[in-house]
Amino acid sequence: MQHKILVTGTTPDYIQWLKLSCPDTALFITHPDIRKNASEDPPGGDEEILVPLSDHNLVLDTLLTHLKKWGQTLDGIFSFDCESMELASFIARQLNLDYPSLEAVRNARDKYISKQLWQDHQIGCPQISPINSASEAVRFFTATNAGCVLKPFTGSGSELVFWCKSGSDCHTAFGTIERELQNRNENPLFKRNSSKGHLMLAEEYVKGPEYSCDFIVENKSVRVIRLAKKIKSPLKPFGTILGYILPGDLPHAVAENYLYETLLKGSAALGIQRGLCMADFIVSGNRIMLIEMTPRPGGDCLPHMLKECAGLDMLKTSLDFAGKIPLTLPDIRNFSPCMAIRIHAAEEGILRRIEYRHLMEDKQVKSVYLTKKPGHKIKLPPKDYDSWLLGHVIISLSASDSPESLAAGLLEKIEISIEKEKPGDSL
Repeated sequence: MQHKILVTGTTPDYIQWLKLSCPDTALFITHPDIRKNASEDPPGGDEEILVPLSDHNLVLDTLLTHLKKWGQTLDGIFSFDCESMELASFIARQLNLDYPSLEAVRNARDKYISKQLWQDHQIGCPQISPINSASEAVRFFTATNAGCVLKPFTGSGSELVFWCKSGSDCHTAFGTIERELQNRNENPLFKRNSSKGHLMLAEEYVKGPEYSCDFIVENKSVRVIRLAKKIKSPLKPFGTILGYILPGDLPHAVAENYLYETLLKGSAALGIQRGLCMADFIVSGNRIMLIEMTPRPGGDCLPHMLKECAGLDMLKTSLDFAGKIPLTLPDIRNFSPCMAIRIHAAEEGILRRIEYRHLMEDKQVKSVYLTKKPGHKIKLPPKDYDSWLLGHVIISLSASDSPESLAAGLLEKIEISIEKEKPGDSL
């Protein structure tokens, strides 16, 4: 009997990563369209199940047939993608596997419910109000001191997130979010099973440095695996992250124990009793303000960053955690200081070339990872928040470096050639 960890609905690049780092460990459930459009080689037939993910009962039946056919049994289950966590929870409940409950997953995914629960438990987070109109957004805005943020109830990162500094901004942002959510009607990332009585969320704008961390909650205790400070882009859409600094040092006014206590209480309020989680938070004065928490590790460039700078394979660690294999984790304070810089396209069109040979002449550059290839069609936000992200650069940092200035200088060494859309072409 082959023992496997089931991975629900992840991307081909993660599948390839896991096949190399822990071969014969994972069984992947993948949507056929994802595999069809992938450039990576597919796993063997015993390693991947191709099935539409929206019908959970169909997925379960297909999974059981596969397990019987190949003589496999499941030791655990994990999901790296927000939109596939509910499927993982459903399968876990049916097969008696350890994974956060469906209620906990939905609590985490809904930015309104999560903050309601945190407020009920006196855990720091922004004030919120669900809204159905631009006028309601304006009323919430007038009650705040630093403006407000409008965002969808679900989703991830900065997608369709707008900082409103005036009543006019509220009207513009509300219209944009309403329109773009309609365009994303079939996108599972924005599927809602709660808060259906409102269109979007108004949230108090909180000023301060922003952080992202991965942590394990288990046996009513917390262990932080990674703490990274976000570098926000001053020029691109609100919330766009220029990069991350690892390790991310908290301000002196914030004690480490306070962070651990917040993460423990925050995950418990959502209903997560055991999980490998990611949290985003802002430090406002001496207070930690939770923005988001979910039972999966941080994605984007963070797994590459951890592997490059700390020798930690976060994807393999996640499967080990799911399989309840004892973990050996590095001390987060002993990471070699480094920064990941995200590469964004400046215009729409067809990507023709990315040249970074001059970048590699810089001794601080550790690696370059490109996610898009020539021929890729680029759209800009708010139409698309993925296609304009072309990759990232990982560099070593010294105490004297100014991260923002260093990032700007290095990005100038990358030559990006984009061909304008021709009449009759469709992006």
